[in-house]
Amino acid sequence: MSPKLNSGSKPKLACEVAADRVLAGRISDGGNVVAECASHELAPGSVVPDLIEANLRQRSAVYKTIADTLSRVGGRSRDVIAVLPDAAVRVVLLDFDALPTNHEEAEGVVRFRLKKSLPFDVDKAKVSYHAQISGGNVRVIAAVALSSVIEDYEAAFREAGYSPGIVLPSMLAALGAADATGPTLVIKVDARTTSIAILDKQQLLLFRTLENTRGVTITGDQLAEEVYPSVVFFQDTYHLNIDKIFVAGLPESGGAAPALRAQTGAEVKELVGSSQLGRSVGPIPKWRMAGVVGALLS
Repeated sequence: MSPKLNSGSKPKLACEVAADRVLAGRISDGGNVVAECASHELAPGSVVPDLIEANLRQRSAVYKTIADTLSRVGGRSRDVIAVLPDAAVRVVLLDFDALPTNHEEAEGVVRFRLKKSLPFDVDKAKVSYHAQISGGNVRVIAAVALSSVIEDYEAAFREAGYSPGIVLPSMLAALGAADATGPTLVIKVDARTTSIAILDKQQLLLFRTLENTRGVTITGDQLAEEVYPSVVFFQDTYHLNIDKIFVAGLPESGGAAPALRAQTGAEVKELVGSSQLGRSVGPIPKWRMAGVVGALLS
């Protein structure tokens, strides 16, 4: 959401601030695996993800944890991809016949379309968007958040001694870890939300973020029930069936596999696999690393 790189290239570090912890990773010199990872827990209530209210309730604890976590993944660079909670950013898909070629004019058109779908004033928001051609039309993937929310996170990274060159919501970051050459469902669970994305030929066709009151204790049957309306909508709209499903954010993603497979007939895998991580990554569970890994490998 804010491309401000010191070096002019994509950062080799990524750091996710979640409700309960900070996670960080560094990409290998070859750029094909995440070579180092680190994670530190946050005290309960330090970060409360929200679209409107202030998220960082214990600011000094957050930036100190960011500094400590990033210091453990090494490297001299101060540029970092900042990955934020999904509950802090609204992601919206918008369809247009065409967009102006001038960036400022195009952003104005996107902002105008966003007005009715936001619980806050779009004029007080930061907006970032990506346009993809879909069936001859233009589909815009827009990420929008209150400027005050984004600036608080950016300030925490700067106080930790780092420059947040790119800012992404966790689910959009995680999609960078997904191989979506065919119809692919990606599900990411966290303490506050369940995010659902469906892609085909690496293009994003559906995106939804749902409130999740059960957190990572959600069962496979409950998860399948939440996902089902999105799957049916996709099938009815695009006349395609889901080929594969990737799950992130659950300590036992295999527990969700039978229900999801019964619902779709698709193969179910963890979003982050061993092939995406270097041998020295350590004991941090892969299911927690989707945002960091996707941000670095995309």
